[in-house]
Amino acid sequence: MKNFKPYYAVIFTSTRTEGDNGYNDMADLMETLAKKQNGFISIDSAKNEIGITVSYWENLEAIKNWKQQTDHLLAQQKGIKDWYTWYNVRICKVEREYEFNK
Repeated sequence: MKNFKPYYAVIFTSTRTEGDNGYNDMADLMETLAKKQNGFISIDSAKNEIGITVSYWENLEAIKNWKQQTDHLLAQQKGIKDWYTWYNVRICKVEREYEFNK
């Protein structure tokens, strides 16, 4: 096993309102901005009836800074007003990982 340092995952699970209403453009912008944040590691996302986006961070301080980033605050407000019927956020510490790759 490679040298592993624990990190954090923010799991954002949601259901959307009907229509785009600027959502996809904002989602693209948020991903671009998150990648520029100190402590950002990577992001995975899947969207169907339920959307799940998991972003990975070096530490809790990086997550706190991202949550308070100005454009992200605007996106959070628009999400509540225009884009989501429900969402849930979970912050988890990743202590171990493994993968299979054929």
